[in-house]
Amino acid sequence: MPSLTAEGRTHHYAEAGPADGPPLVLLHGTLGDQRSFAAMMAPLAAGGRRVLALSLRHCWPGAWEEGGDFRIATHVADVAAFLAALGRGPADLLGHSRGGHIAFRVAQQHPDLVRRLVLAEPGGERDPSLGGAPGANAQAAAFAEGARLIAAGEEEAGLRRIAEHTGGPGAWERRPEAQKAISRANARTLLGQIHEARRPYARAEAEAIRAPTLLLQGAETQPAFVANVTALAGAIPDARVVVIPRATHSLISEQPEAVAAAALAFLAG
Repeated sequence: MPSLTAEGRTHHYAEAGPADGPPLVLLHGTLGDQRSFAAMMAPLAAGGRRVLALSLRHCWPGAWEEGGDFRIATHVADVAAFLAALGRGPADLLGHSRGGHIAFRVAQQHPDLVRRLVLAEPGGERDPSLGGAPGANAQAAAFAEGARLIAAGEEEAGLRRIAEHTGGPGAWERRPEAQKAISRANARTLLGQIHEARRPYARAEAEAIRAPTLLLQGAETQPAFVANVTALAGAIPDARVVVIPRATHSLISEQPEAVAAAALAFLAG
């Protein structure tokens, strides 16, 4: 498994495409790891890019039992260090769900490291400046319930709760076994994620994004993700939206070739 050491930490990743191709770094979501993008690696690499799917701190092949924090700020700093250590100048960044939130923060806080930005149904809440309800955080409540079940030894029930929050009733049962296995391998990271200190998106933050941005949305996704995509697309100065047919929030595994095609067309532009 390839790895890169940046600021004293070893970062594990999966890689595809030519080593001298322009770098495209992929960031997974909650309960995921580098394997979450397995079906997208070859289609993305076919565009001539060096594709690197990063496993975030404590996610497989790491483990939450290693200890330490699981905060958004920590993962943003890790990704920024990884991008800088590549030594190739600004990279393209694609994040899904929680990874989309992290990608947004990297582009906001480290604009010199990001050339173009792809946000696939970025997760999180919006503050009132972007149409969110004051103090609303339905996601935090659902994730806290899932973490409580996992901590109590009811792992399958906890994972089902998270899947249904993001994908609706029956989402866990509809997932392929390979995707379920990734969630099980990362189940205990949820015990850290409930303390991640994720801020809601704010209009001023979105307006500060300087990287051209593509927002991807599944045609059959949950309303909360549609609201995030719509609000961010309306606030980021150079943003566009592509809707992926026959896809829910799990669009990167349900329609990997369509997602890859949309991303490559945008990145080439």
